Amino acid sequence: MTRKAGYALLAAIVALIVALSAAIYVGVAAGDGSGGSRENLAGSRTPRSPAEPASTGTWVGTWSASPVGAEPGTEITGLANRSVRNVVHTSAGGTFARITLSNLYGQSPLTITHASIAVAAGDDTAAAAPGTMSRVTFNGSTTVVVPAGQQTMSDAVRITVPNDSDVLVTTYSPTAAGPVTYHPRSRQISYAAQGDLTEDVTGTAYTQQVEYWRYLTALDVLSNESNGTVVAFGDSLTDGVGSSTGANNRWPDLLSDRLREAVEDGDDVPRYSFVNQGIGGNQVLANGFGRPAENQAGLVRFGRDVLSRTNVKVVIIDLGVNDILRNRGQADPDAILGGLRTLVQQAHARGLKVIGATLMPFGGHIGYSAERESVRQAINAAIRAGQVFDAVVDFDEAVRDPYDPRKFRSDYDSGDHLHPSDKGYERIADTFNLDDLKGGAPAKL
Repeated sequence: MTRKAGYALLAAIVALIVALSAAIYVGVAAGDGSGGSRENLAGSRTPRSPAEPASTGTWVGTWSASPVGAEPGTEITGLANRSVRNVVHTSAGGTFARITLSNLYGQSPLTITHASIAVAAGDDTAAAAPGTMSRVTFNGSTTVVVPAGQQTMSDAVRITVPNDSDVLVTTYSPTAAGPVTYHPRSRQISYAAQGDLTEDVTGTAYTQQVEYWRYLTALDVLSNESNGTVVAFGDSLTDGVGSSTGANNRWPDLLSDRLREAVEDGDDVPRYSFVNQGIGGNQVLANGFGRPAENQAGLVRFGRDVLSRTNVKVVIIDLGVNDILRNRGQADPDAILGGLRTLVQQAHARGLKVIGATLMPFGGHIGYSAERESVRQAINAAIRAGQVFDAVVDFDEAVRDPYDPRKFRSDYDSGDHLHPSDKGYERIADTFNLDDLKGGAPAKL
C-alpha cells in the first residue's frame, strides 16, 4: 500500500469514527427522559436552549393539564390580539423550564408570535416577581406556528422556578385562529389582556379573568430536587372539582406537598414531582362528542396524557365513576375493569408502576341508584383483591360515612354528594402509603 493510499484509508476510518460518535451524541442528547415519543409535536427535535448546560439535573414535569375541548365563543376569532396569561402551580422546582402548547381542537394553524414565563409576584395575581420575566423561544425563534390538531414544545429557558409556587405563562397571537384548545374548571384564575403585553410585569392590564387554562398543557423543569414524575390520571375527582379556587387543594397537590415534606425530613421515599391529568366527566371507555372528540376516553388519551409526559415513573389511576353514572342503563363492571386493566398493561409496557384507587361513594347524588351502587361495589371488590393494579389506595374507605357507606362522610362532602370538600381532598392525600411510590412495573415472568 502506498503512503497516499494509507493516508486515505486512515482518513476514512477517522471519518467513520466521527460519524458514529456524532450519531451516539445525537441519540443521547435527544433522550431527555420524556418517556414518550415526540412525533406528535410540531417539529421533531427535543428543544434546547443554547445556554442550557449539558447536564445539571433531570427533566421532570412540574405541572400539566389535559386538553379537554374547544373553548365556547372562540369558534371564529379565537383569541386574536389578546395576551393569554395562564397561572399554574408547580410541584418541583428547577433552573430551566420549557412549555408545551396545544392546538388539538383548533381548525387552522395557531400562530404565536410572543411568549414568556415568569414567577408570579404572589397569590391571585397576574403580576410577575421582579427579575423573573423571561422570553420563551421555539427552535430559536419568538414565533411558532402550531398546526391544527398538534402541539409544540418550547426551547429551554433559563429561569429559577421554585417548588410549590405559581408561575405565569403568557402567549400572544395576532391572528384569528379559531377554536381555542382549553381546560375548563381549573380551580385557578388565569388572565387575558388586549394587545401584546406578553412581557408586562405589572399585570394591571390583565383585567379579563377566567377559570380556564388556554393552549398551555405542560410545564417541565430541569430539576435537582426531583428525579421523576408521578402522573395523577382521572376525572373531576382528580381535577379537584369541589376544592377551593386558587388554594391548590386537589389531592395530587396535597400529596405532592406531603411527599416533599417527607423527603425534607429524610424519609426513605422517592424524590418525585407530580402532574395532574384529571378531566371533569372523564370515562374509561367512552369519548365525548365532536371530531376530534372532546373529553377523550381514558383509553384514548392515556398515551398522550401519561406515556408522553416527561420522565414518568408512576401513574395513579382514579377513573370509572363516570362510566357508571353516565351510562343510561346499568354499566358493565367487567367492561370497566377490562378498560382499567388495559391502561395498566400499557403502563407496564413502558416500565411504569400503577397505583389504583377505589371508586368513591355517590349516595345522595342525583345519579345514584341501587343498581349503580352494585356496579361500584363490584369494581371496588376487584381492585381491593389486587386483580387490577400494582398497589391500591382506598379512596372509598377514606371518605365514606361509616354509618352509611354509600355516602360521603358529611365533612368530606363538597355538598353535591359526588366531589370531596377541601377536607375530603386532604383526607385522600393522607391515605396514600408513600412507600407505594417506590419501584417500577412488576417483572414479567
